[in-house]
Amino acid sequence: MTAEILHDFSPRLKVYKDGKIERLLRTDTIPPSFDAKNLVHSKDVAISPGISARIFLPDKIPHHKSKIPLLIYFHGGAFCLYSASSSIYHDYLNSLVAEACCVAISVDYRLAPEYPMPICYDDSWAVTQWAFSHSTGSGPDSWINDWADFDNVFLAGDSAGANIAHDVLTRARSGIGSGRFKGMAMVHPFFGDEEPNGLWNFLYPGTTGVFDPRLNPAADPGRMRRESIACRKILVCVGGKDFLRERGVKYYEVLREGQENGEWEGELEFMESKGRGHVFHLYKPQSFEAQELLKRVADFINH
Repeated sequence: MTAEILHDFSPRLKVYKDGKIERLLRTDTIPPSFDAKNLVHSKDVAISPGISARIFLPDKIPHHKSKIPLLIYFHGGAFCLYSASSSIYHDYLNSLVAEACCVAISVDYRLAPEYPMPICYDDSWAVTQWAFSHSTGSGPDSWINDWADFDNVFLAGDSAGANIAHDVLTRARSGIGSGRFKGMAMVHPFFGDEEPNGLWNFLYPGTTGVFDPRLNPAADPGRMRRESIACRKILVCVGGKDFLRERGVKYYEVLREGQENGEWEGELEFMESKGRGHVFHLYKPQSFEAQELLKRVADFINH
């Protein structure tokens, strides 16, 4: 007997009346390892029950550098897919860490709907706090203690992960890390608009709807710009054929208008990958545009 579908959120998720959750987009998972191609080490760390992260460290660090930038990365997947160990993210972080010569913490937040939102936000904030517990060199992880430069801390994420990065930034304005983020790179950010989003409403039972500031921060431009003060510079990257392109552009435009009227004094950068769709760089990493995007994010971290 075929199970009856309760919600069909193809191509991402199907929910059945018997409680079964079927994830339609899957990738292989990769254990932490030494990546011989990029010369990057990785390991998994437990942060607290149910929350973990994968840490990446370059094998060769220039002798003149006693510390290197720290990147806190949030993977995408519509808040309900993938993990830090998914091959597309493991491979991308290896490449980015090698290109940028940084230490990276890839956050493995718990996924909805088994862990309804806002758990993913709370998990990501908890890992960020854990990262900053190393700022005096006495945290629980030796790689971060020894190598992370807490004057050069960056947030980054793609799609839903970029949305989470924005949320971490809003919390940092009045919490740990306030004023200490050097930059935030938003790659193909997932934000809403004034159209109802059925998947968002299902995954986030307590949402206030299309004007929820987590879904649609640009709906309140003044608030969004005030919340961005905790970051010195922001890079917004969009794909020319991304179905979310206009929402990323709107995020950029709100910040640009804030620069012009003096509400936000940070540096602002924008990049568009012409003719490319949503998070194309994860699936076609060897393409010219993906390499161009990788270098742009790495340069943003290093300059």
